[in-house]
Amino acid sequence: MTEYGYFLSCEEFTPAELLDQARRAGQAGFTRLAISDHFHPWNDAQDNSPFVWSMIGALSQTTNLPVTTLVTCPTIRLHPAVTAQAAATSSILLGDRFALGVGTGEALNEHVHGDRWPSFAERADMLEEAIGVMRELFTGRPVSHRGRHYTVDNARLYTTPERPLPIHVSGFGPNAAELAGRAGDGFVTMTPDGDLAEAFRRGGGVGKPVVGGVKVCWSSDQDKAVDTVHRAAARRTRPAPAHSRTFRTGQPAGHPRDGRRRRHLRRRP
Repeated sequence: MTEYGYFLSCEEFTPAELLDQARRAGQAGFTRLAISDHFHPWNDAQDNSPFVWSMIGALSQTTNLPVTTLVTCPTIRLHPAVTAQAAATSSILLGDRFALGVGTGEALNEHVHGDRWPSFAERADMLEEAIGVMRELFTGRPVSHRGRHYTVDNARLYTTPERPLPIHVSGFGPNAAELAGRAGDGFVTMTPDGDLAEAFRRGGGVGKPVVGGVKVCWSSDQDKAVDTVHRAAARRTRPAPAHSRTFRTGQPAGHPRDGRRRRHLRRRP
């Protein structure tokens, strides 16, 4: 069954505005919320970027709607063990109405420690390992892990959700879609692409949900709406890695970023 949710864009709105939108989304009939997880906005004109885990804590006291991060990168800027603790606490605060959306990340956000920016193949491998680490930690049992990318030394989460915490994996190509089917509990994509959905199912996603999205800009004044899109959709005017002269975000060309009001939809295959 298809459900329609509302997307909270941390890049474009202040914390107070996001909380107000969450309240109004529930009143308008949306059945769930999604929220972005960025260190930087897409461009300076957007001019916001609150910490998503603080926002989720506030949302838990504001709304009864389920919340999903779209999406968190648990591999570079944050270690998967720290991400797991944040996600587990969020699930408790939201009464097990939280899903962790994850992806391979954007250099836009992940470069801030000065680390090198890995290739997609390496980031995908990092993500799959990170998902495994987080799932182990969600059990509440002590975890020690020595992997290709991560080390966890006798770590245990004491505050854990009562039910399994779903992890949805983002992808915009067939390899990422297959990874989502193999390692995730759901698939996140912004493009209505039947081939990607089939790759997800082929990877192991049969019976798992697919989350898609549409971005819109609404105004009673058409000229204002057009101006908002042009201003908010301008690209690559925000901080880039100092060591990279050819900065790329890893987002496919032509990926839409327009709109101030955004909705995501959830479809079950």
